[in-house]
Amino acid sequence: MQQRLIKEIASYLQSLPEEKRIDAINAFRQAIHENSPFRDQPIDCVLWIKQDDIIANDYNPNNVAPPEKRLLGKSLELDGFTQPIVVTESDSQHYEIVDGFHRHEIGSNRAALKRQLKGYLPVTCLRKARQEKFDRMAATIRHNRARGRHQINAMSDIVRELVQLGWNDEKIGKELGMDSDEVLRLKQINGLLELFADRRYSEAWTVK
Repeated sequence: MQQRLIKEIASYLQSLPEEKRIDAINAFRQAIHENSPFRDQPIDCVLWIKQDDIIANDYNPNNVAPPEKRLLGKSLELDGFTQPIVVTESDSQHYEIVDGFHRHEIGSNRAALKRQLKGYLPVTCLRKARQEKFDRMAATIRHNRARGRHQINAMSDIVRELVQLGWNDEKIGKELGMDSDEVLRLKQINGLLELFADRRYSEAWTVK
């Protein structure tokens, strides 16, 4: 029965025009994912989504130097996408990037990749529970920190926003994988600047 189903699916897919075929492949993958013993793992279901339906977030603290970015572009052209872009579904069939901003940027703008990918990009969606902005922000930072790349000022801005949303230091540290000293330092980057924004530093505070 399994082989018969595989043949029927292959025959069905071959009968479709390209865009309809991609939609059907995504539908089959989602149906398989829903019945998979690994359905709690986002990587279990990689979908091909039109690049115009994927949007960047406005808080990503990750930064890639020009040489690394060029190497990433060369890797994507020669080796293909070996990592999907991590997203959340912001609206039906519209996706916001959690991790993979630079893969999205290069895949969307480099002519050779646009031809190879036919205007699509591979994505995997985070679990539905992770839909609030602060949860997406925390997920982005965890992905970035796991690779050891983040901008301190952008990180401190995110910590400040999480504090304003009511997160305490313990929750921030737990969600972002930081110890209490790291959280304090990131809070101070913004907090001390705001505290002294309208004051002049006295002579005693001047570094000699």
